[in-house]
Amino acid sequence: MRAARVPLRHSLVTRLLVTSVLIAIAATVATAWLAARTATRAITQEQGRSLTAEKGVYDLLTGYAATHADWSGAGGLIDARAAELGRRITLMTPDRTVIADSGGGSSLRTARPSALVDPLALDLGLVGGDERIDARAAGPFRVPAAERPLLQKAASDALACVRGTGIGATVEQLPSGRPAITLATPDPAAAGCVSSLRDLTTRSEAKALRTLGRSTARCLKIPVNYTVYVAPDFSAVLGKSGIDGGGPQDQIVPSESLFQSTRTKDVARIRTCLDSSRRAMLRKYVAPPALLFVTDPGAGADRTRFTLSPANTARIVATTGAVLLVTIVVTVLVGRRLVRPLRALTVAADQHTPAAVSRQDEIGLLARALHDSAERRDRAETQRRAMVSDVAHELRTPLTNIRSWLEAAQDDLAPTDAQLLTLLHEEAVQLQHIIDDLSDLAAADAGTLRVHPAPTVLRDLLAQVAEAHRAAADTAGVRLETATDGDPVLRADPVRLRQLLGNLVSNAIRYTPPGGSVTVRAHGSTITVRDTGVGISPDNLPKIFDRFWRADTSRSRATGGSGLGLPIARKLAEAHGGTLTADSTPGAGTTFTVRLPGQENRAL
Repeated sequence: MRAARVPLRHSLVTRLLVTSVLIAIAATVATAWLAARTATRAITQEQGRSLTAEKGVYDLLTGYAATHADWSGAGGLIDARAAELGRRITLMTPDRTVIADSGGGSSLRTARPSALVDPLALDLGLVGGDERIDARAAGPFRVPAAERPLLQKAASDALACVRGTGIGATVEQLPSGRPAITLATPDPAAAGCVSSLRDLTTRSEAKALRTLGRSTARCLKIPVNYTVYVAPDFSAVLGKSGIDGGGPQDQIVPSESLFQSTRTKDVARIRTCLDSSRRAMLRKYVAPPALLFVTDPGAGADRTRFTLSPANTARIVATTGAVLLVTIVVTVLVGRRLVRPLRALTVAADQHTPAAVSRQDEIGLLARALHDSAERRDRAETQRRAMVSDVAHELRTPLTNIRSWLEAAQDDLAPTDAQLLTLLHEEAVQLQHIIDDLSDLAAADAGTLRVHPAPTVLRDLLAQVAEAHRAAADTAGVRLETATDGDPVLRADPVRLRQLLGNLVSNAIRYTPPGGSVTVRAHGSTITVRDTGVGISPDNLPKIFDRFWRADTSRSRATGGSGLGLPIARKLAEAHGGTLTADSTPGAGTTFTVRLPGQENRAL
């Protein structure tokens, strides 16, 4: 049979093509728009934050602010720098009052500043490093000219000591007026020579550093008998307070470095206190914070208009068209490749033949699923036919017996007495038993088999099951025993659980020869039924839960049962959320194990 063709408007290729084209158009337009917006924003940020390209302006003004207490002399400096760069440089107070402006133009009151010039709060994104206070802001820590010879002599001695170790070194003058030695190569001996200069402080420095240490100690809230000694390089040392009135350093007995002995999470707090105290001491020596604007000459707010040139417009249109064309071609090819195996699956499903699809993707999985579904359908159909035949056979026997005895009674060939009624009643009971079993299986298959859980004492339930089958066991010459570990209580349907165990026990008695035994044991939420019967061969063990199956097909219903007991028992276990498994050794016996998960085991 020829497969029906799908209308073009409903074809998967058409839908995939339309979807891909729409996505491609949206993506291309969005990309072009984002590119234009990105370029415009880049130019806007370039003009609005001209400091990124002209870091020298920021460094120049920060250096001026670090060495001057106000901005009164910054006008000439700004004019000269603006003329050199060809830009407009404007300096304002935080409330947008103009301090200095290199050229006229529109108001900048609503413009975004390029940076905040404050030597005590450097912009690390522009200057790099991790020091927020400009080293050029010396203030009270600046060494007076009269005290510098002492440091210069110490620097000369330290340099001679360093050279004696064979290590190169250079001397530079710090903004505070202190000399500093830089080693060409790290060396412990040379570092020891430099330490004497690093720790040496003049009287003016010592006074300022003591003030800084006391302010830092108050911020840190350390005990009153401790203070903080701050070195000229602004490293901190914790020390015990001495007697007031001594020299610059004899009040401190250094005990430990705050930045080496404290925990990492406390270092930030120590540095914050030290820096805040240092800023408080430097604030009156530096210029107040000011807003810096670097814009085009004559421009107002730092904005740039961005338009595409004809060449750029043509380039974007050509790129968009090429992307669309490639998308359409690829979509058609991929769509045809996707539809081809789907058509093969359609033909295979229509003709009930295996699908010739060996792909490893979702379509391959679909083909294998359809193939497995066809096999399961055929297997289910075979089982259905076999079950119908078995049901007809099982029902035919008791009905035939009932009909035969009734016809014999009608023809006066059999007396209508109590014995005949007993025989008819037994056949009716057997027929009712088969119908009840089939009803339970049908309910289980339909998912309507209901259980009513309730606290169930296993010891009592096992005793009831054993008592119900005691007569059958005695007649068969089989010893029936029960055993319970502890006194567990399960939450289960007692009626259905007795039915489950009853099926297992009756099956075990039926296949156990005289002199054997059947033991029913409960341990926690696990119940086992063990017999010493003939056992089940490994080939037959997987089949014992099939409906109407008997190990010996020649056995009659009287000796072999209806073949529904074990399937019903498994369904009842599954209805409780548990499992039923079997383990058997031919000639040694069989063990059925019922496991009910999630149960509470406790002693009454």
